Amino acid sequence: MSPFNRPKSLTELVTENLRERIIKGEFELGEQLSEAKIAKNLEVSRTPVREAINRLEMEGLLVVEPQRGSFVFNLEPEELAKLCDARVCLETTAITSAMQSNPDALHKALSECVSRMKAAREAGDDAEYLYQDTVFHQCLFDCADNRFLNDAYQTIALKMAALRSRLGHHADHMAKSYREHIELVQCVEDRDVTKALDVLKLHIDRKEGSYWNDATSLDGASAVVN
Repeated sequence: MSPFNRPKSLTELVTENLRERIIKGEFELGEQLSEAKIAKNLEVSRTPVREAINRLEMEGLLVVEPQRGSFVFNLEPEELAKLCDARVCLETTAITSAMQSNPDALHKALSECVSRMKAAREAGDDAEYLYQDTVFHQCLFDCADNRFLNDAYQTIALKMAALRSRLGHHADHMAKSYREHIELVQCVEDRDVTKALDVLKLHIDRKEGSYWNDATSLDGASAVVN
């Protein structure tokens, strides 16, 4: 029996469209969105737009304020710092678990991802590089064999992808990010969990090796979105 392929609803299509545009940086952080303009642009009624906004609010990409409207999420410096703390906790746990339970699969997945990163850098395709950056970190959770850990990560994953798109183009960061991804692959190949944790913490910690003190104007926020 062939699987039942249900066509996507207008709400699903609008949600995907807006999610992609938010992540890619077409809307500024904190920018107010107009239901009417979006509906006109996508040639749909306001109902699927409103439903899409509700879904994206649940995903944390939008904030809906009564009597004011819908806004792309924004983070104050202290919130960015807390986001980094959460990432350190989740990702260090994920890479430890993945290196213990699925080291070969993790090495293969990360190596392939770094190869695509290299190709993107050579082609000058920053958008593809940053997408692969997101894929790289998701691999840690895909190989960790812990769906609850992955569920927890998904609560911040879309925010991280959106932040990378806006703050990840800094030249120094791109080079630093690439080197550290290669180091992580080597750590996994060597089965060196201790060094992998050190590299990963340095890679994402908001204090050590932070690159966007100069790359962002978010009130001097310093957190890393590698």
